[in-house]
Amino acid sequence: MADVSGSTFDLVPSCGLCAGTGLPADAGRYVWDDGVWTLWTSTRGSVPGFSILMPKRHVPHITDLAGMEAATFGDVLGRSTRALREATGSAVVYVYVFGEGIAHLHVHLAPHRPGDALNSAMLRGRVTEEPLPSGATVIRSLDFPERPASELSGTADAIGKLLAGASP
Repeated sequence: MADVSGSTFDLVPSCGLCAGTGLPADAGRYVWDDGVWTLWTSTRGSVPGFSILMPKRHVPHITDLAGMEAATFGDVLGRSTRALREATGSAVVYVYVFGEGIAHLHVHLAPHRPGDALNSAMLRGRVTEEPLPSGATVIRSLDFPERPASELSGTADAIGKLLAGASP
């Protein structure tokens, strides 16, 4: 497994995810990397285990998947969602792909537990949107407070361990 502290990508300088500017630096970290895919997990917010799965090679959209990314996508998505479900005790993991903010495939993985901030519209209640310079938008619930950083970091650690094959 590669060093995931800063996870390196096959760079396209104009892409926020390739350049490392697409995700808020203070809001999460890379927890897993298999050389083809990398998983970033939030350490801020109201949803423990909220993660973003993305290919390390620049793939603009899901319709552009080819080669190793296409061959491994289902397996990696299954492994990642199982790890999130186990680490968080969630009943289900919502999977979202948008792709208009940043043209680098990134799959949002949101573990959902009864009573949490998520619903079929993504977030329940009132929301605020924070546009980032990269073109991405951070959406936060105003009705659900951010969880303690220690809880979110512990969840991120557990996900990384599960994906590495170790016990959380």
